[in-house]
Amino acid sequence: MPFAAITYDIKAGYEKEITEIFGNFRRVGSPVVKGAGGGETARILATAVFIRDDTMVRVIEYEGDLDAIARHMATQPGVKEVEEKLAPYLTRPRDTGTVEGFVATFKRSLLTCMAQMSVRDAAAAPSAN
Repeated sequence: MPFAAITYDIKAGYEKEITEIFGNFRRVGSPVVKGAGGGETARILATAVFIRDDTMVRVIEYEGDLDAIARHMATQPGVKEVEEKLAPYLTRPRDTGTVEGFVATFKRSLLTCMAQMSVRDAAAAPSAN
């Protein structure tokens, strides 16, 4: 399963306030992401948020189309709420008020994945014996 990580440029010293925002996070309605035809195009498996000094990173484990996941997240009430509550703590504003703005911000904030490993990958690989 691939991982994606997006960054947020935040004001240092507000870890407690930002932790509270995520502590009250309303999960997405469903981990299943449907395409225009109604079929499943992706699935959100897990998320995690990390913070240090002036950088916050959201990590997403997913299956399928990452663009579809970004569009799905843009329409979720809990995600919109978090983005609004984070706004005062950002050093660089994020244009997430529309689906198009959210997707563009998501892509601009995306870190390049250098490597990823999972025990699931090892279990799925053919044995060397």
